[in-house]
Amino acid sequence: MVLRSFCLSSFIVIGAAAVQPPASQSDTSSPFPPGPGRDALIKVCGGCHGPESAVAQFKTHDEWTKTLDEMANNGAQGSDEEWNQIAKYLDKHYTLIFVNKAGADDLATTLDVTTDVAEAIVGRRTEKGPFKTVDDLKTVPGLTAATIDVRKDRLIF
Repeated sequence: MVLRSFCLSSFIVIGAAAVQPPASQSDTSSPFPPGPGRDALIKVCGGCHGPESAVAQFKTHDEWTKTLDEMANNGAQGSDEEWNQIAKYLDKHYTLIFVNKAGADDLATTLDVTTDVAEAIVGRRTEKGPFKTVDDLKTVPGLTAATIDVRKDRLIF
């Protein structure tokens, strides 16, 4: 009777686990920000090492490109679409943001803001000179403090 109850309990637990959404669909189950490219990053990078080690430090766009090329040359497997998604994901979430040098397109990508806001950043920089602090950057119309605060570790002035 005890064995039968144990087996029945095991089936219930296994059955409950089977109806849970996969990790790729649950934003709380991953340490990585949700978005296109996250699942590809986990899949492709997880083949050789944990994806956490892959993003342990921020890099420039060019450094990420070189890293992805090295991964592919070392045998990491991914479709062209997956590699493109990973590159865009890394740009958006793990690329250094050169506030006083980046063009509007780069700022739009790395800050995850509209083109209008990115152009406002460039316009403010052109008009008043380089930004010196996070607080200077927060004065740009349309740019929210929250947008800056979640990326402050990536900002280079």
